[in-house]
Amino acid sequence: MRFLLDAEQRAFAASLDAMLAAADTPSAVRAWADGDHAPGRALWSRLAEAGVFALAVPEAYEGVGPLPVDLAVAFVELGRHAVPGPVVETVAAAALLGELSALGEPGPAERLLPGLASGKSLATLVLPDDRTPAPNAPAPTDARTPDTAPPPPDRHTPDTTAAPSGGHTPDTTAAPSNRHMPDTAAPSGGHAPDTTAAPSGGHAPGPAPAVLSGGHALDADAAAVSLVVDGDRLRLASGHGPVRASVDRARRLARPESGGELLAAGPQVARAALRALAWARLATAAQALGVGLALLGRTVTYVGQRTQFGVPVASFQAVKHRLADATIALEFARPLLLGAALSMAPADVAAAKVRACEAAYATARTALQLHGAIGYTAEYDLSLWFTKARALRTAWGTPAECRAEALAGLSGGGRPRS
Repeated sequence: MRFLLDAEQRAFAASLDAMLAAADTPSAVRAWADGDHAPGRALWSRLAEAGVFALAVPEAYEGVGPLPVDLAVAFVELGRHAVPGPVVETVAAAALLGELSALGEPGPAERLLPGLASGKSLATLVLPDDRTPAPNAPAPTDARTPDTAPPPPDRHTPDTTAAPSGGHTPDTTAAPSNRHMPDTAAPSGGHAPDTTAAPSGGHAPGPAPAVLSGGHALDADAAAVSLVVDGDRLRLASGHGPVRASVDRARRLARPESGGELLAAGPQVARAALRALAWARLATAAQALGVGLALLGRTVTYVGQRTQFGVPVASFQAVKHRLADATIALEFARPLLLGAALSMAPADVAAAKVRACEAAYATARTALQLHGAIGYTAEYDLSLWFTKARALRTAWGTPAECRAEALAGLSGGGRPRS
């Protein structure tokens, strides 16, 4: 099976690559991590003008979609340039609202989707940890029932290497698959904070508002639209708790406040949440692939310039083998990503996410080792991609959860082939 992008899709990717290469995204990422959203919002507006967010919005609501393949193409470039902000959450929110509209609840879509498509509004989204549909919820047309058995253990070898200086503690233990953990192992319904980090920024002193004890929203302090799915209810959160840093400082996490405006209720909300999860995982997988490609490209350039014993490091056979392994892993992830974008079946999307994220994470480890001491410095731009690869690996589903869903799809006979 071959997945080849057409000329328009290749040109779209090239235009985004050129635009982002000229935008100094590392500076925008560092500003975003410090709570300064102005550079990131300027970049967001340019992405919206290029039509990135409209790809997830139906034409009836001023979008051009839904076009998951084109969205995957765009998000590879967003990952390649480490674009900050709730980009995944915005397209997942758009998918949720679009599905609600298709199921007979057009009100929230009419109100919110045009702003998401135009880039005027940023959105964040929290889904329930348990995404099993409500008893009366019809199954999505492109979904299979998720496996309710505990997922298999994550056999990933713990990362015992040191984190970049000034950064965060490395991953030294395999994370439980269905627990709220630091952003180094976020639950699949959203994100969880680094519980050792002190709140940064936040709200004025005073009585603390009631906040959810469940999932955390990414960049809730920057988002104008904060959607929370709680069972069969969708609400618009009115605020959020203290902002906390994650392993990737540009991923700022906060619990949404409880209460807020009820936008929709009923079994259609649970169905739309499954659709949103598939889009979130697809976009995360595409981002991770882009992150891995950026790490690989920069590392190849670096080892070609660095010398030892009077010869380029790139001439050493061991270095060649490590880079070849990284290349193979990333290129094997690409057809899985495009195939998942074509089908949008949950098992296919889960398989693509685990493959792309694991490939990016392995590439990050290789890149860190081959860069040597400079790779451990937070001031070095490549550190932004190192931490992003680690955070994306477990955002919207740990490797164990995604493997379990992919295996559940296989045990159910797989999706029909036309």
